[in-house]
Amino acid sequence: MYKLLCVLILLGQSVPTVTTSYHPLRLSLCEIEYTSGKQLLSINLKLFLTDVNEAIVFDPYSKELAFCQPNEPAKANQMLLEYLNRFFYVKVNGKVVDLKIKHKKLSGEGDNTALWVYFEAQQPRPLTSLEIKNAVFTDLFFDQNNIVYAHVNGKSKSLMLNKKTPAHQLTF
Repeated sequence: MYKLLCVLILLGQSVPTVTTSYHPLRLSLCEIEYTSGKQLLSINLKLFLTDVNEAIVFDPYSKELAFCQPNEPAKANQMLLEYLNRFFYVKVNGKVVDLKIKHKKLSGEGDNTALWVYFEAQQPRPLTSLEIKNAVFTDLFFDQNNIVYAHVNGKSKSLMLNKKTPAHQLTF
């Protein structure tokens, strides 16, 4: 037993340390807001750009999609929506909201660059229930957590969704 422990310690010292350069937390942020006076549902998603690239084109540092850049290809939004529609939805009163990107923006730099994706949908009927599924990147990372803030008519709720608990329903 002692010899095995010594070998393991020596191996641990002789193996070069591998450093990876990626953001330290596996998180996404979603903020949903609804005010009956405006009859508008707004959804804002904040995703790390390296995670988006890993999920869509399997290369975290890919420049292929060039989100929010002058050379962003026409297919970029479609590919993003195809991915999101597999792992993310919002249901209002039991009906899935059709997600259409209103606009996007980038913030931060390097590995901490975030892609903000904004959606809006008219919601003329009073909101009685809100179901959110946010399992983005849980197919890639076992430790992915997705924070959701829901603000409905001045009342706020926060949720932590992940691989084990990808969805939650709120009633009003």
